[in-house]
Amino acid sequence: MNFKHLHYFWVTAKAGGINRAGEQLHTTPQTLSGQIKLLEAWLGRQLFRKSGRQLQLTDEGRLALGYADQIFALGAEMETALRQASGGQKTLDFRVGVADSVAKSVVYHLLEPALAMSQPVRLICSEGKFPDLLAQLALHRLDLVMADEPMSGRVSIKAFNHPLGSTPMSFFCTPALKSTLKGDFPQCLNDAPLLILGVSSSVRKQFDSWCTKHQIHPRIIGEFDDGALMKAFGREGRGVFMSASVLDAETQTQYGVEVIGRTDEMVEDFFAVTIDRRITHPCVAAITQAARGQLLHGLGRRAA
Repeated sequence: MNFKHLHYFWVTAKAGGINRAGEQLHTTPQTLSGQIKLLEAWLGRQLFRKSGRQLQLTDEGRLALGYADQIFALGAEMETALRQASGGQKTLDFRVGVADSVAKSVVYHLLEPALAMSQPVRLICSEGKFPDLLAQLALHRLDLVMADEPMSGRVSIKAFNHPLGSTPMSFFCTPALKSTLKGDFPQCLNDAPLLILGVSSSVRKQFDSWCTKHQIHPRIIGEFDDGALMKAFGREGRGVFMSASVLDAETQTQYGVEVIGRTDEMVEDFFAVTIDRRITHPCVAAITQAARGQLLHGLGRRAA
């Protein structure tokens, strides 16, 4: 395979078109298009198809792009490693997969101990569904997966759960919406507009049980897989929403909302999942050691 042709294809796919890729590569669209056609001919597969004036990746093109991402990422790592071999402190790659149900502010605070190490660290962070990330972990493409639930024994992957901490939950809304709520918490949630996390969230089942226990019947305005999107709706006064108590101060400042109540009957847990029972990666060790030092409890004190 001619890797120059592959590189042209890769840049074009990332740039979203021939003209923009040509500007980045300092070559003409005609030359670029010709090089990509040579790659397609060698592979015997069409990688792009035209959609109006736009180029779209075919199924084979998306598959090729995934491999090209890995090839050129490895090339960049090789270059870095060779340059560092001549002197200086080696940068440690730390590849983390984050389940999309985990609050991003919590992720930062949990990963912070790894970035505070004396050795330079390059964090390579990706987000996705928990099962998909576990599959990447099993292929050793990730060093750690961070999630708000432990890996189930039903999953046919040999990996290990490392608890990082937990936090109770708080309910928030804008001051204007708060003034319309009737009664004390949690009964004030009866018939209140509510924004909730989707069924993939670890606290969703807890929430449903909690409402049943306290005989609370809110009006569900929206369900969200993305916690940040849910909070954006909450910021506009569309409903009450729930989030980790450990981030109370940060949530109030960022979204202009107030706490209307807290409960420790619902708890969000956080786990690091690794292939090895015995932790060997220095970044993972730093994170788990900080967790044993009650990292989330300390964060709560800073946020208070």
